[in-house]
Amino acid sequence: MVPEHQSNLSWILRLLAFAGLVSLAVTLAACRNEDTAPTATAAAPRVSVTEVAPRDVPVDFEYVARTQSSHLVNIQARVSGFLERRMYTEGAVVKEGQVLFKMDDRPFRVQLTQAEAALAKQVAAFETARLNLARTKPLAEQNALSQKDLDDATGQFHSTAASVEQARAQVEAAKLDLSYTTITSPVTGVSSSALQTDGTYINPQNSLLTTVAVLSPMWVNFNISENEMQKFRDQAAQGLLRTPAGMEYAVEIILVDGSVFPHTGRMTFAEPSYDPQTGTFLVRIRVPNPQGVLRPNQYVRARLKGAVRPNAILLPQRAIQQGAKGHFVWTVDADGKVEQRPVVVGEWHGDDWFIYEGLKSGERVAVDGTLTLQPGMAVSVQAAAAPGAGPGAAGQ
Repeated sequence: MVPEHQSNLSWILRLLAFAGLVSLAVTLAACRNEDTAPTATAAAPRVSVTEVAPRDVPVDFEYVARTQSSHLVNIQARVSGFLERRMYTEGAVVKEGQVLFKMDDRPFRVQLTQAEAALAKQVAAFETARLNLARTKPLAEQNALSQKDLDDATGQFHSTAASVEQARAQVEAAKLDLSYTTITSPVTGVSSSALQTDGTYINPQNSLLTTVAVLSPMWVNFNISENEMQKFRDQAAQGLLRTPAGMEYAVEIILVDGSVFPHTGRMTFAEPSYDPQTGTFLVRIRVPNPQGVLRPNQYVRARLKGAVRPNAILLPQRAIQQGAKGHFVWTVDADGKVEQRPVVVGEWHGDDWFIYEGLKSGERVAVDGTLTLQPGMAVSVQAAAAPGAGPGAAGQ
């Protein structure tokens, strides 16, 4: 028979052995968790990529511009006299030949009557001289009158003929002055306010009465800086920009509310020299304006269409980052590893950026998920939307 204290000791030993096994199992489980934790942390980051695909991209150039009437006419009185009345509605569109002002024409009618009377007197004197020459000439040939008599008759004839022409010219001048008392518009356009009121005496010092501005066609003027022109020349020389033949841009006019004017203009004039004060030169656009929507001195924007960037590379703006040495992107090679690539960026195009240098066709560029990337890091690749287009596969 086993003593009781030995039986208790055996039970205690078995209990300690069981506790040791439990502790060992917990330790082994903890070790396994420590081994698997780095594996989960080292999982490849997931990025979306787009494939570089150069293509010809139409580009527009937009400038702040100002409208100008293609034909602004100053309506001025040509004779001095009293302004009788205004015949048009200020600010309204007037037609070519429409009467704008009427001056008191009574003094000019009197002058015309006087000129016509003087003409009649000279015509009578001429007729007398003609008849006298007709009588004197045959008598002088028969030596019945002296040569001096013939010379006097001939001189009188030519003198009165000249006087007739002078009097006739004075009649025409009087008619012209009379016609100037009715002041009409030489063009169809929008009128401005009357600068002189009815009853005012008009003379050369206050002869400007109003202005009429032609509305169609309308000129749209904007300025290009010397630096911008040089940039365009450099890009064209490098093959980064192709302008339309003969600089025949199609020009859209953007109104103040952002809407596009329904008629397209074209460039018709450029200043041959730069403005020394601003360093810019003027470019003029001619645009039809049949409905008169555009008015002179109106601010608009001119959008030049027709230029192309050949074989251009576009990338979403979020794919491009900037560091201490400039702009760069992350490229993904065939093994799924990333590389930091410096690039030269150009202008914006919608939500994308032109890339002038640093990439070539077929390369893959990370677009999203780039914040934690390091050179040589392996990544998990998914498709991204193609730049400047709809959704599309970017390569796997």
